[in-house]
Amino acid sequence: SLSNRIANVRTWSYVSNKTNWVESQSYWIEKTKLLEDRLSDRLHEELTKTFIDKRASVLARGLKQDIEFKTEIMEDNKVIIDEQFIGDLKGLRFEIDLKAGALETDIKQALQESDAEEFYLYALELVDQTQTLLKKLRRYTPTDQKLRSSFENVDNYLSWYTEQSFLNLLSNGPKSSEQTESREVLFELCRQENHYRTEQQYNSKITLADPNRITNKMRLLRRLSEFGVVFKRATHDLDANLRRLVRGGITAVIMAFVMSIVLNARSAFTEVTLVLIASLGVIYGIREIFKDDLTRLIWRKIQRGRPKWQHVFTDSLSKNKMSVQTLWLEYIKDKDLPDIVNKHFQKRRQQNKQAAQLLHFRCDSRIIAKEFMPGFKEIQHQIFFNLTPLVRFMKKGEGRLYALDGSKISNQGVERRYQINLAVVQEQKIAGSQTQQYIQRFKITMNRSKIINIEGMKSEQNY
Repeated sequence: SLSNRIANVRTWSYVSNKTNWVESQSYWIEKTKLLEDRLSDRLHEELTKTFIDKRASVLARGLKQDIEFKTEIMEDNKVIIDEQFIGDLKGLRFEIDLKAGALETDIKQALQESDAEEFYLYALELVDQTQTLLKKLRRYTPTDQKLRSSFENVDNYLSWYTEQSFLNLLSNGPKSSEQTESREVLFELCRQENHYRTEQQYNSKITLADPNRITNKMRLLRRLSEFGVVFKRATHDLDANLRRLVRGGITAVIMAFVMSIVLNARSAFTEVTLVLIASLGVIYGIREIFKDDLTRLIWRKIQRGRPKWQHVFTDSLSKNKMSVQTLWLEYIKDKDLPDIVNKHFQKRRQQNKQAAQLLHFRCDSRIIAKEFMPGFKEIQHQIFFNLTPLVRFMKKGEGRLYALDGSKISNQGVERRYQINLAVVQEQKIAGSQTQQYIQRFKITMNRSKIINIEGMKSEQNY
């Protein structure tokens, strides 16, 4: 083992440091130091891998023995099972942390073992854990066709991946005539999984006959198992044509007004004079001054309450429309706040009820598709808010906070911070014209360089 090797090297290091015990003393001192450093680094890597894979071992051992796990959901929505981080809980969705790659990491760790006996002991333990996990997975096969299709994708990939992983283990692991029975156990697992996929008719003979085809299919199944289908999005500006119409209409009205003044001025003057030229110049100057301001004023009146953009989502394979989203983004006044939002804002402390800019974002989603691809039953919509544009409205500057500590005065720098109240309201149709609303308020504390804290405020609703 690595520990024994390090102990042996340290013995030789001790010998080489003794005067007149060895020839070329400086050479052996340097050599033993180099070997000890390399072995120590290798031991550190192995200990790190053991720590990373600890959660996989904990879960596998628990499933094998059918024991209850100690499960905790922390305040930051992290899920801890038997003191091991498993994933994050986001709303009603649980995201599993798959960074360790348990089986793949365990296979690599086993291949680093050069001793045949220890290698096969470790490999047999992996076989036992893998069979237990697959048995647990296949115990409850869903009856719903869409769920069953998704289950078959996962089951097909895991069976193939298990077979490939252990064949890789057998091919690259140490060979020993004394471990024939152990090798046969690993071969039997590979045969069982191959036979299982054949019985389930997961893959056609044409696919199985082509190595590239079966490999690419399994990569696709893995992607479908881990990620949903991403739709192609096309964005349309709903105000583009209306904005041109308003600009053209206002220009036409202003030009008509100016031309009427010009014609009246020419009729008042029988000949071209300096006064006439000066009057025309003033009229055209006034037109240029008020044209843009008048256009903006009228456009704001027309635009208020109107949607700005529309997203059309299509299936990248079938090209069918799946969903349409309509988006609003505008500044509003206090009186325009929805009642459900205003009610929650009134719960703020008095010092927080200051004059503020209210920015309203709204997204209406409508599902067009009558049915989804096999294995999928819902559409997930994620919204990302970038607060970087708000930085330019934040003032720079720091202050000093002084404190008295006995007879000494200490001070420390304090930064200017800003608070944003984010109210998220979801309105969902439940039956006919009836709707149900959910609300959650977040308090975001930030400065000019980063977000300091995001705090979810308590609500009467469970969302």
